[in-house]
Amino acid sequence: MSDDIFDAIIVGGGLAGGTAAYVLAQAGCDVLVIERGNFAGSKNMTGGRLYAHSLEKIIPNFAEEAPVERLVTREKISMLTETDGVTLDYQHTQQEEEAARSYTVLRSSFDQWLMEKAENAGAQVITGVRVDEVLVKEGKVCGVKAGDDEIEAHVVILADGVNSLLAKQLGMTQKVNPHTVAVGVKELLEFTPQQMADRFGCTNDEGLAWLFAGAPSGGYLGGGFLYTNKNTVSLGLVLGLHNVDKFEKTVPQLLEDFKQHPVVAPLIKDGKLLEYSAHMVPEGGMNMVSELVKDGVLVAGDAAGFCLNVGYTVRGMDLAIASGEAAAKAVLMAKEQNSYSQKELSCYQSLLNDSFVMKDMKLYKDLPNFLDNTRFFKDYPQMVANVMHDLFVINGPEKPVRKKILSQVKKVGVMNLIKDGFKGVRSL
Repeated sequence: MSDDIFDAIIVGGGLAGGTAAYVLAQAGCDVLVIERGNFAGSKNMTGGRLYAHSLEKIIPNFAEEAPVERLVTREKISMLTETDGVTLDYQHTQQEEEAARSYTVLRSSFDQWLMEKAENAGAQVITGVRVDEVLVKEGKVCGVKAGDDEIEAHVVILADGVNSLLAKQLGMTQKVNPHTVAVGVKELLEFTPQQMADRFGCTNDEGLAWLFAGAPSGGYLGGGFLYTNKNTVSLGLVLGLHNVDKFEKTVPQLLEDFKQHPVVAPLIKDGKLLEYSAHMVPEGGMNMVSELVKDGVLVAGDAAGFCLNVGYTVRGMDLAIASGEAAAKAVLMAKEQNSYSQKELSCYQSLLNDSFVMKDMKLYKDLPNFLDNTRFFKDYPQMVANVMHDLFVINGPEKPVRKKILSQVKKVGVMNLIKDGFKGVRSL
């Protein structure tokens, strides 16, 4: 191998890849990013929420220059039956410090901004190019092959998304199966500034994050989401792939039904459809985390399975950023030793273990199995809706509140409620 090689080649220009490129370039490394899309973020459908803490540590006050959409100051969680909805509504009453904030983002613009930061720091970026395979010589990864070109590097960082074919080539990741991924579908709907204010309470640069459980996912694992951007709303569903064959309706029809739900329909009336997209989402938690290190290669972001759905929050972006930073730091440590073997690069695993990434992944390792319970998406939303109906509808002599609640609980089963509550406490 010649001396004229890159310190690192990063496959994928998402948040993990962009962060790794930025940190390495800032340290003076010779870095190449290869992105299959026409620009960083062009293939990413996520219209969601970025928890700021991980990027804030790398680029302090990043939101002052980054193309964030809105500061999330209001949280809503709704349980929906086919006709009713019960909503928990929480509004922040004070401004959090920068690291504790979260923002809605559109990845097509946000990822471009981050990659521009990496380029300005010295990283080289190639877009519109697909990496066909990883180069391996004498058991060590030493570069990539794209078309007829072979490009060498001391280390390759794989940040190429949930279905990483390159990690599969190296035997570093489990075969994606329906129990570890979900299908996400999303629409981007445009509204006037007045509609954004009237319907979603969006004032100044503040916005809303809203999750829906129950009927939107056909009564199975999954749910709906609504995130407010500057002049648009990201609306969609995430559905456990292993239940798709059980749905009575197609995924597009489930999305259409969600849009027509009595709680949702008035909110999105007359919204102009700008974009429709669908993508696989990692949902297996620790059960999906890949082998992260081999000689000359690291895996980060969605490709490593770093995503958390804990019901009331859905996270992936902050984990991707932190894993990209850890991968970059591992490369820098290996460079100091002038050795890029698995032994030297294994500090990547240590960095992740010491960070919130693996701590949170391990904390919620039992949650995916716990949430895969149809009672959470059929029986309990109906129970809560029935309780609220009995509390607020007056028609004749009143019953004690205790009896109103117990009569609905019995329909689900007291023992089921106790059993699920006990399992919930253990998994959390």
